Amino acid sequence: MHELSIALAVVDQVDTALRERGAERVPVRSLTLRVGELSGVVPEALDFSFGVAAEGTALADARLLIETVEGRARCEGCGRDTATGMPPDLWCGACEQAMSLTGGRELEIARVVLEDLEIRQGDDVPEASHVPHR
Repeated sequence: MHELSIALAVVDQVDTALRERGAERVPVRSLTLRVGELSGVVPEALDFSFGVAAEGTALADARLLIETVEGRARCEGCGRDTATGMPPDLWCGACEQAMSLTGGRELEIARVVLEDLEIRQGDDVPEASHVPHR
């Protein structure tokens, strides 16, 4: 279950960002992750793993919110942009050429809400806006 290693990495990155801001004692109310439908992550397993990984941290009582990002592909031949579906279809129905993935593999921290502060993706939070996986 690689979701546990992902959850541990998320908790570690948020804890590090809180320490760097001097907010390590401020409880986290919610954490939003953007998870691509093609990332190989099972949202239910990630939710369960997050509860285990967050025990004893500032995220212990945090609500995990998961935003699913649709798989998308673009045809190099005709420029068509479309949803890939599941399992992904990477063949253009319009011109019958192979398509390239443009979305759906995301796995990133989008938002952290503390009691009195909200940190969003793109804010100055060193190394905390992207979760490595695999």
